[in-house]
Amino acid sequence: MKIVLATLNAKYIHSSLALRYLRNFCRSVGDITIREFSINNGLLEILSQLYAEQPKVVGLACYIWNIGMTLELAGLLKKVLPDTVIILGGPEVSYDPAEIMTDYSAVDYIIQGEGEETLHRLLSSLKANSGIAGIANLTGRVNGRIASTGGPGIVAELDRIPFPYQDDDMTVLKDKIIYYESSRGCPFSCQYCLSSTTSGVRFLSLERVMQDLRFFIKHEVRQVKFVDRTFNARKDHYLPLLKFIASQDCRTNFHFEIAADLLDDEALTVLKAMPKGRVQLEIGVQSTHKPTLIKIKRSNNWPKIVEYVTRIISFGNIHVHLDLIVGLPEENYEQFGRSFNDVYRLKPQMLQLGFLKMLKGSGIRCSAGEHRYIFMESAPYQVLGNKYLAYHEIRKLQLLESVFEQIYNTNRFSNSLDCFIEFHGGNAFAFYTALTEFWEENQLHLVAHSAKALYLHLFEFCQKHYQAAVLLCAELLKFDALVNDRGSIRPEVLNWNENRWNEETTRFWRNTELVRKYIPDYQFGTWRELKKKYHIEVFSIDIPAYLAGDKSLAIANQPVLFLLAGDSVGCKTIDRHDFWQGGQ
Repeated sequence: MKIVLATLNAKYIHSSLALRYLRNFCRSVGDITIREFSINNGLLEILSQLYAEQPKVVGLACYIWNIGMTLELAGLLKKVLPDTVIILGGPEVSYDPAEIMTDYSAVDYIIQGEGEETLHRLLSSLKANSGIAGIANLTGRVNGRIASTGGPGIVAELDRIPFPYQDDDMTVLKDKIIYYESSRGCPFSCQYCLSSTTSGVRFLSLERVMQDLRFFIKHEVRQVKFVDRTFNARKDHYLPLLKFIASQDCRTNFHFEIAADLLDDEALTVLKAMPKGRVQLEIGVQSTHKPTLIKIKRSNNWPKIVEYVTRIISFGNIHVHLDLIVGLPEENYEQFGRSFNDVYRLKPQMLQLGFLKMLKGSGIRCSAGEHRYIFMESAPYQVLGNKYLAYHEIRKLQLLESVFEQIYNTNRFSNSLDCFIEFHGGNAFAFYTALTEFWEENQLHLVAHSAKALYLHLFEFCQKHYQAAVLLCAELLKFDALVNDRGSIRPEVLNWNENRWNEETTRFWRNTELVRKYIPDYQFGTWRELKKKYHIEVFSIDIPAYLAGDKSLAIANQPVLFLLAGDSVGCKTIDRHDFWQGGQ
């Protein structure tokens, strides 16, 4: 029996963990092939490739990003392969399967919840032509009517599920994100999340997880993204895994979603010793507004979150990603701004602003009337407003999110942004609001921007808002271009030295003894090598001193040496007497 399991991923770089679980769990039933596409593929192209397989059964994984295309695909498949059985599964069809099957006659069965055991029973039954009686967590057509047996299912013993990957997958997934889980379920009951519909957390054994991780390490996987809802839900599970990951000699990065306030000093000690780049942490704060947290049944210990996140960031070896959600109950525009400022002060490497989605089966969707929610009736069910936030305010925040993604989350303007926010009284939300208004006034939200253009637009914003400090802003932007873009981007609007100090620069580099004051192992080679490793830029304001706390803004040509060869760009202030040999 030829079986094809397929899905439409949101992006080409994504991959499906679910399909690989199902394949390996059900491989004894028949010949199973996985076919992954993206929502950017054309439906007729996808149809053609699936038709070429001539499957007896097609299973389609359904999510909010692909449900519309998937249902249309199911209809097309049934037209060209009328005898093929079409099975749907996934979170987007698990909560109203009978309604979907009523509206879409091409669908033969819907598996509800975790599908490994149910799909195995269903495929075995189809192979034996024995009917579906007694198969739990399944909705199907029986004698012309739609019948359901129970709600979404769970797999009680996770170690029964085979490891989802095999050696051949590593070739196919070479340039894609690889997902993995060491647990299912969540200890929390956040009302916006589908994890609140199940209780408890189930774990794979530590021995099994370590064996699985060795597979990824052996194949030199670039990143393994854990999909555990709360990786650090139980200390005797997560801490040995962190220690194991820290002890490995590998290039693999491991991404975890954690609750920061569940950490402790022992865990932080392990994280501090973690090899740089080995781990990155995603921490969902969502809101710091207490009435909001109560409504969504989320418990945040904010003082602990602040303490632990601050300490982790200070280690300098771990990428920290924090999340906020727009549109939660009880949080109006001003209160969201306060949540934003609270989280922004922690200075994560990435701060994601998500927009609430009224997921099927979630608690918040059930209470939508209480908060007068308006939202998209079809996937992705994004919120358009509620009694706390009008649509025009959500639209403003959508524009702000787009600007923020380009300006903050690129980590391109780290030094400049601190200064600009100081000009707004330390209110980051006020600064990004003003920048967003500038963006829209100039219709910048309607076009794509190169990195070079972003520097230009920020400088134009400074010219409008900080007229008395335009020179400082320009020099800060130039400093960021050198530190964060390694000098590869040099917007003409900034005052670059170009050939102005060529004679002094040449004399400096030829004086090996002098240069070794700044670069102890310096040895003059070729000019091409020098250009790759180092750059000297003269600033009209002593920017390193300013960033170190000297706000006097003395106008004085200050040469700065940038070290370009390392993982990150370093810089050293050159004594003026050394650069100009006797001063200027």
